[in-house]
Order: sequence, then C-alpha cells, then structure tokens
Amino acid sequence: MEYTKVIIKPLISEKAAMLHEDTNQVLFYVHPDANKIEIAKAVEKAFDVKVAGVNVIRRRPRPRTRFGRRVGVESGYKKAYVTLAEGHKIELFEGV
Repeated sequence: MEYTKVIIKPLISEKAAMLHEDTNQVLFYVHPDANKIEIAKAVEKAFDVKVAGVNVIRRRPRPRTRFGRRVGVESGYKKAYVTLAEGHKIELFEGV
C-alpha cells in the first residue's frame, strides 16, 4: 500500500496536543487495513522523521439508535499513536 493512502488525516485535539508535548507522540487516522509497519514507514517517508514505535486502536462501526429503533450506523475508524524518536518533530503540529 502506498504511504499516501495509509495516513488519512492527523488527529488534532487537546489530548493529542498534550501527548505531543509530553511524550512526543502524534495521532493519525489511518487506513483500516494498514498495519504498524506500514504506518511507521508512511510517517517516516511523508514527514522525514524517525519513528520509535506505533500503537493502534480500532473502533468498530456501531448501530445508531433513536427511540429504541436502529436508524443508521456510526462509522468505525482506526487510529495510530506514533511515537517519534528523540530529537525528531513534525512541524505540522507545532503551536497547535
């Protein structure tokens, strides 16, 4: 899989900003079929940094209910916590 298709978009939130400052981790939404090795290679190639580790979380699609009836589906996603090596930063997240 190409690295441009592995990373969908960065996750920017308060928790992500705190993790970036404290533990040098960056969060991304990633392709559901991507594994840790592909995610690490994609981040290294896209941002020219060295990756120390990758943790992945999957959220399955869930039924959406209203008044006891099923009215749709909440989409699922796959999220990656990418830990960068010492001395490496991604400038996209600086000052967020």
